[in-house]
Amino acid sequence: MIFQETALKGAFLIDLEKREDARGFFARTWCAEEFAAQGLNSRLVQCSLSFNRTKGTLRGMHYQAAPHQEAKLVRCTAGAIFDVIIDLRPTSLTYTKHVGMVLTADSLQMLYIPEGMAHGFQTIEDGTEVFYQMSHQYEGGSARGVRWNDPLFGISWPLDNCI
Repeated sequence: MIFQETALKGAFLIDLEKREDARGFFARTWCAEEFAAQGLNSRLVQCSLSFNRTKGTLRGMHYQAAPHQEAKLVRCTAGAIFDVIIDLRPTSLTYTKHVGMVLTADSLQMLYIPEGMAHGFQTIEDGTEVFYQMSHQYEGGSARGVRWNDPLFGISWPLDNCI
């Protein structure tokens, strides 16, 4: 795996290293040692899947408050999304800043989101599926969110027709 840090410290775009032959390819999508070597939380305790029928579906901006903060590893497994993370760590130099990027099933890229960041996405194709791996199980009492269109964050979503 190739780790490239985003403009938000601790958040990484991860490219898979494909081993290809005439049959297709093989690629590792998770290795606790490789994540730990990058200083990332390598504890995964829950996986979830989000299926979205319609282009323009917007989910977010979600996070879990302490003491149940979670790191996430997100990959688009069908279709395409515009994926956004917001830095909500008060002591961070990029507090309230965001980054957005397109993740597609074809690109095989993953986004690592550290604890203390909100996450959301907008589908840019019908029939889009997103696979999540999390470092902490879901705790309803700690679930939080910020508005997807809050002017404080200034996110420019690619589609106006949000569902």
